[in-house]
Amino acid sequence: MEEKSLITKIQEAAAYIRSKYTGQPEIGLILGSGLGVIADLVENPVVIEYQDIPHFPVSTVEGHAGELLLGTVAGREVLLMKGRFHMYEGYGVDTVSFPVRVMKELGIGSLLVTNAAGGVNTSYQAGDLMLIRDHINFTFRNPLIGPNFSELGVRFPDMSEAYSKRLREAAKAVAAEQGIRLQEGVYIGLLGPSYETPAEIRMMRTLGADAVGMSTVAEVIVARHAGLEVLGFSCISNMAAGILDQPLSHEEVMETTERVKQKFLQLILGIIPKM
Repeated sequence: MEEKSLITKIQEAAAYIRSKYTGQPEIGLILGSGLGVIADLVENPVVIEYQDIPHFPVSTVEGHAGELLLGTVAGREVLLMKGRFHMYEGYGVDTVSFPVRVMKELGIGSLLVTNAAGGVNTSYQAGDLMLIRDHINFTFRNPLIGPNFSELGVRFPDMSEAYSKRLREAAKAVAAEQGIRLQEGVYIGLLGPSYETPAEIRMMRTLGADAVGMSTVAEVIVARHAGLEVLGFSCISNMAAGILDQPLSHEEVMETTERVKQKFLQLILGIIPKM
């Protein structure tokens, strides 16, 4: 992608969003499968369909709505993506992470990412919430490959603190106040869309992963490149293959996220003022 085309696309998408919303969003939120309920917290939302935003892709996955909401949550102005894009839908890694570039252009300073993930750590159980401490990029794709535009970020961004320690400490404090059991671990991102085999899950556990999913990693790499502070949560929607003697299904993912949504909403409401 040439310099002019990427920068121009970012600017045009941001200009369209600004034409619909006069406020100044401070925090970006990207919501995973079944976690769109957080959108219910947004006060007086301005809703923009992805299909109306120049150069935005469109989400094709059940449980992902495909709209942008701008408004206020807990006294902070937010831009919330209800539905994200995945490489398994056929999108390139740069397309999947494009909305994060637009968030930065709009003046957002921090990003909250959520996902539904399979539990790899055998001490976890379905319905747990996991604070993401770090990630392993098993998609083997990086959104920064190609020409680097210095106005977007440095050529070789540091990833030693991909997920902000400051925000993680704040999240742990909020969870403790609310009496919510919060796991903390490493998220491993794969391409999907097939679920992993039991042998793959054993490998991932050996590598130090605690939860597995098909999103988040590319968005976080771009967010760090853009200088955004990142906080991430996985909802452990099922135990990964081979841990329990049962097949995996997207229906189970949706059922579990529905069950934990109140706890999750409460946690997010407590954290947003601290971001």
